[in-house]
Amino acid sequence: MDFREGRNIKEPLYMFSQSSLTDIILLLLIFFLLTSSFVTNFGIRVNVPQAQSSVTTEANQISVAITPQGDFFVEGEQTPRANLSIVLRQVYQNKPNATLVIRADRDARVDDAVQVMNIGRAMNMNIVMATERN
Repeated sequence: MDFREGRNIKEPLYMFSQSSLTDIILLLLIFFLLTSSFVTNFGIRVNVPQAQSSVTTEANQISVAITPQGDFFVEGEQTPRANLSIVLRQVYQNKPNATLVIRADRDARVDDAVQVMNIGRAMNMNIVMATERN
């Protein structure tokens, strides 16, 4: 039974408003643009050990990566073992009071990391060992 009169029949809505979808897409785009700038890319892929606690450092840092093969990368540039102290001293002169961040691979020799720590300690640098959070 249809109790409506013939003239009050409503036409179905054929147009779909996409303004709410555009707002959501715009917000997602802004979110991803903002969060992508916070990702730090060191460029050298090493498998660092995990730690129970973490310490955040300021942006004034010198990064040294140590690979399992015993290669050293200071600020992303491969450095021979013999020139390691010279290169670290030059970088430290450009960034005074910088923190030395050592990113040694889990399979790297401990002696290689200790060598970098000794050089940093000789220059009175703050030293931080990079790890992954558990």
